[in-house]
Formats: sequence, C-alpha cells, structure tokens
Amino acid sequence: MANKYRENKIKQEHTIIEDLLPLLEEIAKIPYVKSIIPGRINRRKGSGIPAYLQLKYDTGSGIKLLGKNSSAVQEVFLVTDDVEKTVDLLKKKDFIR
Repeated sequence: MANKYRENKIKQEHTIIEDLLPLLEEIAKIPYVKSIIPGRINRRKGSGIPAYLQLKYDTGSGIKLLGKNSSAVQEVFLVTDDVEKTVDLLKKKDFIR
C-alpha cells in the first residue's frame, strides 16, 4: 500500500496554504530534493500578495523555507542530499526570495 499522506515527494498530512502547492510541486521536480514536508501555519496580515517562498536556514537534513501568502505563513522543510546545489537551483528558477 502506498503512503496515504505522500503524493510525489510532498507530504500532505496537513493543510498547505493557498497557492503554495503549485510551487512545491515544481520544487519536487528538482533531483536533489528527496522530500518536502509542509509544517505549521501561522496567521499574518497582508494585502493580497501572491504566494512565495523565503529561504530561512540549513537544517541537519536539508533546508527550512517559509511559504507566505497574504494571510498565512507556513514552514516548509526540504530534505536534500546537497544543500548548496538545491539552493542554487531554487534561486536560479526564482522559487525563493
């Protein structure tokens, strides 16, 4: 039986903020990315900005990003074998700010 919470490389046990899923699906195509784990969601005040990702820091197993839209902020963890190459590709393809 397949993992009921994982589609492609994206764990979908919890909610993913609006408009963030298409970005995560594109990131899942990067060969260095092994897994994408969306985390906690917090409210924020905003004014209709489109969803984007912000690089935070390296973790023991990859990278922590923040996914943001006009009303929420969500932690997103990327599991990767090569942090530098993954960050370079994310910047090159304008996935992160």
